[in-house]
Amino acid sequence: MKDTMGAYIRKLVLTGALGALAVFLGITRLGFFPWISGASITILHIPAIIGAILEGPLVGAGIGAIFGVFSLIQANIAPNTPIDVAFRHPLVSVLPRILFPLVTWGLFFLISKWKKIPAVIIASVVGTLVHTVLVLSMLVLTNGSGILTGGAEGVTVWAVVGAIFIANGIPESVAAGILATLVVAARLGIASSKRSKLSSEN
Repeated sequence: MKDTMGAYIRKLVLTGALGALAVFLGITRLGFFPWISGASITILHIPAIIGAILEGPLVGAGIGAIFGVFSLIQANIAPNTPIDVAFRHPLVSVLPRILFPLVTWGLFFLISKWKKIPAVIIASVVGTLVHTVLVLSMLVLTNGSGILTGGAEGVTVWAVVGAIFIANGIPESVAAGILATLVVAARLGIASSKRSKLSSEN
């Protein structure tokens, strides 16, 4: 019973801490980096990836929900770009952020039966790409093509979606693969070393 309660508390603390980190990165703009596409690439989704891999789907979805609600509030209070206005819709700002950690965890769970580090890399990269696809899909579904094309003639929404996916989705997935793997590997290394120490003492 005590171990179960401790696990719940650990999960709750990690959800709050990583959720707060995502909000901090968003408020300070430290989670955004100028990019050649003209739109910044972001690492705000990485805490949700780390939480999902380390503590499971509910923790990942909880962190993603915090990230999404923050995005929703920011879009309503202080949008930074014209496209930010579209994030006032919870289907764009919140739903994708809850769903993509579930995919991330599922991939990690399946592949980790083979190798843990490759599982972290693949889950982080694919999870980020799923996040990008879900956000872009919701943008098109809720706002039509106008929000992405800017009303430009001769420009199809799918051309813009493809360009954003390549220009932003791929670099973000590479960043997630590197950063999430470093954090998770360090955490799993610490955990395994503690277990080894306890085993040797016993």
